[in-house]
Amino acid sequence: MNKGKIGVQMMMLKGKVEELGVYETLRKVHELGYRCIEVSQIPMTAENVAELKRASIDFEIKIASLSAALEPMMPGMKGETLSDDFDKILQDCKQLDCNFLRIGMLPFHLIGSKDKVMEFAQKADQVAERLAGHGIELYYHNHHIEFQKYDGEYLLDLIKNNTKRIGFELDVHWIHRGGENPVSVIKKYAGRIALLHLKDYRIGQLDMNALSSGDMGKFMQAFTNVIEFAEVGEGSLDMKAIIDAGLESGSQYFLVEQDDVYGRDPFDCLQTSANNLRNLGYADWF
Repeated sequence: MNKGKIGVQMMMLKGKVEELGVYETLRKVHELGYRCIEVSQIPMTAENVAELKRASIDFEIKIASLSAALEPMMPGMKGETLSDDFDKILQDCKQLDCNFLRIGMLPFHLIGSKDKVMEFAQKADQVAERLAGHGIELYYHNHHIEFQKYDGEYLLDLIKNNTKRIGFELDVHWIHRGGENPVSVIKKYAGRIALLHLKDYRIGQLDMNALSSGDMGKFMQAFTNVIEFAEVGEGSLDMKAIIDAGLESGSQYFLVEQDDVYGRDPFDCLQTSANNLRNLGYADWF
């Protein structure tokens, strides 16, 4: 059968980058057996870009995708954006031999307005067309908020159905949290996905200390806030069905991510995910 490539979403290693630096962090990623990464929430300074390049060569790690905002997450917020820093972001992609660029999230101030979201989607599609001229594909990464309905249609479907160039990096945990079946959504988006986030979903331990306070408001808050981001294979999602559907639908890169590790060392979490994926039959995807 055809194979995908399993990698690491670097967001979960941003603390390790601050502690160890880019190069030593990727040395450890290599030691864990991963051979590709997606870069997110790592400052793209000249030094970090150079170290990403050096590590990718020395450790034979493919940089599958980089991250960039289309515009600030809030008006006036600092940071690189495709609207203002297109040439610099493009140069980073070229330097790192990376053909995928992904938008991590809808700007906060646009959430809740169909008109503003549609305007954002059109801008993103125009930028995607511009990037395509340089051999770069632009992707949009979902959370649960994209499964809010606007006039009976999911926000994520609105973006898909009203754009031509932009692709979609589907995050299976957030799809499930949004109330949909990840396998069904992946199949519906076939042909427009090359990047898939592998992140499991579990119900964590209820904090019973909230009940001992006698404050029912606090207890109910704890009761409804037990969802956790799990290591791949440690939650309730059917990862084999998800991965197989992803491959059938055109996904090339399957990126392990965990937004919160709940006190565990993230390298240990990545090891757990890798072990479980190998046991599922994907050892030769590393």
